[in-house]
Amino acid sequence: MWDWIVQILLAILRFIQGFATDWGLSIIILTIIVRLILTPLLLKSTKSKARMQVLQPKMMELQQKYADDPQRQAEEMQKFYSENKFNPLGGCLPLLIQMPILLALFTLLRNLPGYVGASDVDFSFFNIMPDLTTTPGAEWANGLVGALPYLISLILFAILTVIPSLYQSSNQTGQQASSMRTMALVTGLMMLWIGWNLPAGVLLYYDVSSLWQVIQQVFVTRRVMEKAKAEEEERMANAPIEVDVVRHERKPRPHKKN
Repeated sequence: MWDWIVQILLAILRFIQGFATDWGLSIIILTIIVRLILTPLLLKSTKSKARMQVLQPKMMELQQKYADDPQRQAEEMQKFYSENKFNPLGGCLPLLIQMPILLALFTLLRNLPGYVGASDVDFSFFNIMPDLTTTPGAEWANGLVGALPYLISLILFAILTVIPSLYQSSNQTGQQASSMRTMALVTGLMMLWIGWNLPAGVLLYYDVSSLWQVIQQVFVTRRVMEKAKAEEEERMANAPIEVDVVRHERKPRPHKKN
């Protein structure tokens, strides 16, 4: 089942490579195409995150109110989502769509001769990275000079992963900002460890994709989020106030004795 996804990815890369004449450039073009396709979903995801920030206090209020009754809490949260037409998983869709591409590219580069049918394919990125199937760890064993482009790609892999979190922490204050910076540091170190054994082609795809996301976040996403938050705050302010009325059973009046 998984193999056909890898075969489709290989066919797309071969088609792009036909006019790009370089496999690394083909991966970059593929990345740009994927990001362009995902742009509408990303903007929708951004609006969903903005709405989440506005609705968060109300959701926390419901969670605290029904903390002793998990079933009632789940019912009230589902009712809240339905009334506000909100999907809590809406912000994850672009990432979920990209995951099969990353996994397919990883599988392809780990066994390129088997998929291409030849062992002498020059799967390189011009003269910058002569072999996109190798890893930074493997190149490090061959010396610093040859490994340098791969190490730069690895460092970008870590830095570009944490930039969005650092950007968000700049808008926070106090303990929350400190926690976000600490989490970003831990994530960056973890990305270095993961990327050490990732094929260079996967790192190249991720670097270009993350760089696109950072630029988009600075120049587009922030404006979309601010507008979406303002609209949601206005909608909540104009929403009718709901009164939670608890009816008590009426006790019969005692009859007077004659």
